[in-house]
This record gives sequence, structure tokens and C-alpha cells, in this order.
Amino acid sequence: MQLAGNILVIHSDQAICRTITNTANLMGHATVCVNTLAEGLRKIQAETYGIVFLEAQSPAAGDQAGILKIKSGAQSPEIVVVAGRGDPDEAEFAIANGAWDYIDKPVAPEIIKLHVSQILEYKAEKGLRKTAVNLDRKEIIGNSSRLDPSLALLAQAAQSDVNVLITGETGTGKELFAKAIHHNSPRAGENFVIVDCTALPDTLVESILFGHTRGAFTGAYVNQEGLIKQADKGTLFLDEIGELPLALQKSFLRVIQEHKFRPVGGNQERASNFRLVAATNRDLDLMVRQGAFREDLLFRLRSLVIELPPLRERLDDVKELILHYMGSLCRRFRLEPKGFSPDFWSAVNNYPWPGNIRELIQALEKALLSAGAEPMIYPKDLPTNIRIQVARKNFSARPEAREETGSSAAVPSAKPSLKEFHRSALSAAEKEYFSDLMASTGGDIAEACRISGLSRSRLYALLKKFRLPSK
Repeated sequence: MQLAGNILVIHSDQAICRTITNTANLMGHATVCVNTLAEGLRKIQAETYGIVFLEAQSPAAGDQAGILKIKSGAQSPEIVVVAGRGDPDEAEFAIANGAWDYIDKPVAPEIIKLHVSQILEYKAEKGLRKTAVNLDRKEIIGNSSRLDPSLALLAQAAQSDVNVLITGETGTGKELFAKAIHHNSPRAGENFVIVDCTALPDTLVESILFGHTRGAFTGAYVNQEGLIKQADKGTLFLDEIGELPLALQKSFLRVIQEHKFRPVGGNQERASNFRLVAATNRDLDLMVRQGAFREDLLFRLRSLVIELPPLRERLDDVKELILHYMGSLCRRFRLEPKGFSPDFWSAVNNYPWPGNIRELIQALEKALLSAGAEPMIYPKDLPTNIRIQVARKNFSARPEAREETGSSAAVPSAKPSLKEFHRSALSAAEKEYFSDLMASTGGDIAEACRISGLSRSRLYALLKKFRLPSK
């Protein structure tokens, strides 16, 4: 069993020591008990502990040495303080100084089990989040908190070889996540084979997946290796598995279970040591109830499920996504880097992106075509349907004509002078412009000068004014 460190009990009451030690041992955790803080600190210096049950310190005595000395060490284990006098001041003192929790007497085994389980679960999730930071994310762009759970599960999937099911709306990046699982796994050096279940022709689907032998059917002039064999030692990605023909699902279930298959026309089974990752934008549970998808296959697919959030739930990432993909598109079409007007950002942040990242990329392609040789992208360059929806949203958000409310009417706040308003708006727009300019040029001063039409000295002065990095 993988432990988040051993457990140390520091308490002068022998009965409490026995209760905690026996309970933790029965849970499978190595536990050590000492009776004084000094002994406990020596133990912590010599060994690694993930959890410490510590006898409460007296607030009246002002003795913070226990919690603070343990917390200041290299290990920084989670500390559960066990009641001394059992009063609110004692509990406040413990929590204020960094304890996980404060538990009162009598110390019941159920309470010990609960705290140990919660702390280990917390440490496991914390470890996954740390691992997720170091992932090779390739094209997965964004740092929204809404994306964190998906990245943590991606890290978990990469560390194991279980079947993974990735769910999410069309255009949320399911294939990118599948590739990231492969590239971060021990199979990274082998093939990543994509099977687009929406494009499998009914007459050739078994041949495409399982391969065929020479003469198996008209036109089969040579032996042909199928996609399942091509994924041997690598990863097999079934994109939109909800579209897999029902007649084929039973055959494929056996392939997942046994990792063996028979080519069309063959008389011997062949083996393929593939890792399976599947993706869908459909509700497979509903399809099971409707008889359109095998329940036993679904059970096999979802050993681990990663649900991807739609773009409308991670709008904080829209700007980063646009800068990334616009840079890629400019390089692909051999165009000069583009800047963005402030009202462009307002428009894209007020659109819900029902087509998710795929729609965003298509919108950027249209904007590039519309802008032509212009150095700046404006809202007018976006697709018409996006502009219309943003305009309607902005219109509906405007306050209606105010009704008279007598003496209860709110007093309008003081407004700045027109000159002050112009100065403030201009400054904000310029800062936004130069921030986007440096991001889109990758910090290339010469290129930024060319696009902006400014001299090098003037550009440096403005970057300094707005406290923007100039490399």
C-alpha cells in the first residue's frame, strides 16, 4: 500500500496513544507514539512522517513551539491537534497556527479513521496537481482553474496503463488530451494510432481495425496490417467511440479484454499490446438505456474518466488561446504577426463559443482573411454570426429606461471630466495594445517597432511606462 508518510503520535496520555496507534495500524499505516514534544521533534528529524497527532498546547502559556517547529521543518506534515483542556480557545489556537484540525476527547477510532483518510486523499490530490504542473502539455493551452481537475486526471492516467474515456463537447480538445496521455506515458516512443469511428465504412470496418489476409475478399491482393496491430506497444485512440457500429462492439469488447484479434480471412489470432484511450461527445449511459451501446463495453472503457469543460466555462483562457493559435496561423499562412484592438478582446470575451476551441480557431482564420495586410485585428474581422450575437448580448445588457421611483431613486455617482475620461481610456487601451503586441511578437523588439511604427527608444519608454517586460 502506498502511504503518504508514516504517522507519528505525540501525546502524554497513554490511552490516547494506544487508541490512535491501534486504529492507524489496523488501517495499514506504520505508526510511532512518543510522550513528549522533544522526543517527537527528534523523531521528525530522523524519519519521514505525513501525519502527526499532537497533544494540544496551552494558549495561556503562549507555547507555540509544538506546531510551529513541526511546520517549519522540511517535511511539514499535516497536524491533528488532540484536545488538552477541550475548550474553544485551545481549538482556535491550534487552527490559527496551521493545524489540520482539532479533535476533542474522547478520541474515537471513527474520528481517527476519518482524519487519516481525508489527509491521505488530500495529499494524493496535491501530488497529482504538482505532477500536472510538470506535464508535457503540447497543444493544451490555458491555466483556468476549471481545467485543473482534467489536468490532474491526465497526470494520473499517464502514470498508469488503465483504459481512459475522455468526454466533452465537440471541439473541447479530446484528441489533444489523448495525445498528452500518450506523450507523458512510458509508451511515448511508440505509435499513437487514431481510429475515427465516424469515418469507418461499414463494409471495411473489420479490415481497417483487424487487418486482412491476401485473398480474404475481392481486392485483397496482399496481407494488410490493421490499426489495432499498428498500435502494438503504443496507444490506440478511438475517437467518437459512440459511433462504433453496434455489430462490431461485441468483437471489440473481446479485443479489449484479451488484446487478441483475428484478421479478416485469417485462421490464427494475433496479439497487440496496446493501451486504449477512447473519446466521445455523446451520453453513453443514455445510449446503453436505448440499446445503442453495449453496457459491458462501457464498463471496460471507463476505468478512468476525464471530462473536459466547454470553453464557455473557462473564458479566462480565451486570450491565451487566441494568442497561441493566431501565432500558429500567421506562421502557417506566412503572415506578419497581428495585434488586437481593445474592443476585439471585449467581443471575444462576450461570446459563449458554443463550438468551443474548434470554433475559435475557425473564427481566427476568418479574421486573418478579413484583415488581410492590416497589422491589427478588429471586431469587424470576426465572423458575422459572432458579431451579431455579441451585439444582441450587449444590447440586452443595457439598462432599460429608468422608471421614476420618487425619493428612493439612487443618486448618480460623480463622473470624471471628459478630459480625464479620455486620458484614462486612452492609457488603458495603449497598455492593452502594447501587452498584446509583445505577446504576439514573442518579445521581438525589432518586429514590435515595425508593426507599431515606433522608434526603439520610444517603444522602450512606453513599455517602461506601462511596466511591461521588454526582454
